[in-house]
Amino acid sequence: MSGQRPASGAAALTDKAGGMAAAVAGRMVEGVVEGVAEGVAEGVAVALARGLDQLGLALGAGQQAKLLAYLGLIQKWNRVYNLTALRRPDEMFSHHLMDSLAVVAPLCRQLGLTYGDSAVASVSAPGARPLRVLDVGSGAGLPGVVLAICCPGLAVDCVDTVAKKAAFIQQVAAQLQLGTLRGVHERVERLSGPYDLICSRAFASLADFVNWSGQALAEEGVWMAMKGKHPSEEIAALPAHVGVFHVEPLQVPELAADRCLVWLRKGPAPVAAMPA
Repeated sequence: MSGQRPASGAAALTDKAGGMAAAVAGRMVEGVVEGVAEGVAEGVAVALARGLDQLGLALGAGQQAKLLAYLGLIQKWNRVYNLTALRRPDEMFSHHLMDSLAVVAPLCRQLGLTYGDSAVASVSAPGARPLRVLDVGSGAGLPGVVLAICCPGLAVDCVDTVAKKAAFIQQVAAQLQLGTLRGVHERVERLSGPYDLICSRAFASLADFVNWSGQALAEEGVWMAMKGKHPSEEIAALPAHVGVFHVEPLQVPELAADRCLVWLRKGPAPVAAMPA
């Protein structure tokens, strides 16, 4: 997703290898992420804690460590596999990590998930199957990997047509021990689901998004599209069998840019729910 330059808080991050993030990650999760986050910019652990506080996400130390390690893995693999067009650590932090973290609380509210003491989302009904999430055109795993880290109650599939990107997700799942995360090398049109939630970020128009993934959505499932400015024209172009029931503005820490979530489901949109 395109956006303006990150706010001044992220500008202080530097591109030094090692530093605070690696040390914090190594201490937080013994033997799991030690050394993985060595490419993360110095000071990012502090910026992450500040951003989580602003979002109201009280993630546990282990989850924060995995987020730092994941950011380090993106930087490491991006040098060879071109996972993202962004190269600067501060931009990866604000435009990718914080941007994805901003959808965690809205997603949990929509799916009826609850928070534990460490903000770990879990399925409310005891014994219920994990809710299935499909991240379409996932690329480097945004937001799918972030959701898998923050919400262990979700079974997250990240689908991409580029094999090396799906392989990266598999590597992240193995290295960070995320048993509910899976990278899928396939066209979304060929997936059958059913998924309780299908999300996308910087993927396609709303019409293409729902048309290409509709067969994979559960009958009572929802779509969640991460967008920049309010996509009025895209909403107007949606097929008749899909309705928008909420457009939710987002405030992303460290990022001075328009962001919103577009929530959709099968069936016409309720008139009262449509944005002005």
